[in-house]
Amino acid sequence: MPAVTAENPLTLPRVSAPADATARPVLAVTTAPAGFEGEGFPVRRAFAGINYQYLDPFIMMDQMGEVEYAPGEPKGTPWHPHRGFETVTYLIDGTFVHQDSNGGGGTIQNGDTQWMTAGSGLLHIEAPPESLVMSGGLFHGLQLWVNLPASDKMMDPRYQDIRGGQVQLLTSPDGGALMRVIAGDLDGHEGPGITHTPITMIHATLRPGAEVSLPWREDFNGLAYVLAGRGTVGTERRPVHMGQTAVFGTGGALTVRADEKQDGHTPDLEVVLLGGRPIREPMAHYGPFVMNTREELQKAFEDFQKGRLGTIPATGRTGLGHRGTGPAED
Repeated sequence: MPAVTAENPLTLPRVSAPADATARPVLAVTTAPAGFEGEGFPVRRAFAGINYQYLDPFIMMDQMGEVEYAPGEPKGTPWHPHRGFETVTYLIDGTFVHQDSNGGGGTIQNGDTQWMTAGSGLLHIEAPPESLVMSGGLFHGLQLWVNLPASDKMMDPRYQDIRGGQVQLLTSPDGGALMRVIAGDLDGHEGPGITHTPITMIHATLRPGAEVSLPWREDFNGLAYVLAGRGTVGTERRPVHMGQTAVFGTGGALTVRADEKQDGHTPDLEVVLLGGRPIREPMAHYGPFVMNTREELQKAFEDFQKGRLGTIPATGRTGLGHRGTGPAED
């Protein structure tokens, strides 16, 4: 890590918050609990314990790995359905292969992102290629769930494959921080991700001692998740480390700083910065479905059970499961 970088950040466009921007305070710092997903790959639940009012439009995010698999160990997910939201899979290290019930599919690796709008629903599977299963190797990434407004929940499914080389690379004024804009706009520089719900998604790398203050849309929320390393968030310098999420309050600028001394296994502070315009609609969430009402959830399960979300292709692997078993929420 990182998979996408720049040999000389000083050649990149530079970004800093305007001098009169109001700094966003840090409201809370939470620590992600560890768990397992799919067929048994390790994850950290980045948003566990955070009130949804501070997450909206984001639903959940898992840090997958970082894990070094031995031969025969790499794992994926079984076939599972989705409806009503988007999944964003950002692969930092390793390779994942996707297949779905609409005939789509593809491979992402080393800095690539797959943006899947589930919309009205489908079945899909994510798994390491057979070659990686045989050889083993490093696997590390994120999967983010982004809610869709009621008007878009039943739209046709859509995919975007965003290659690592397509992301917008930016730096801080002193070149100490590298920002990869995957989606959204940062100071007029747009990432390649096309979103239904307006969001910003950035993977930032800060060298030891570096600080970056970024302009941040005041109508967006603000979150920072630490993938690796140690640092501080906010102008008050609230400490954060790997596996922690910082929740920011309102304002026009977001500040992150890397500690002078980092952990032995990582040279830099690696952080994912997220912002989105809250949808502010009722949400009913159970397992792989995110709708607005319990009745819509029941309809989603009924449609799934009756095969209306698609069928597993003849070439697909057998078995069907789903992510998550959390209670429905209003």
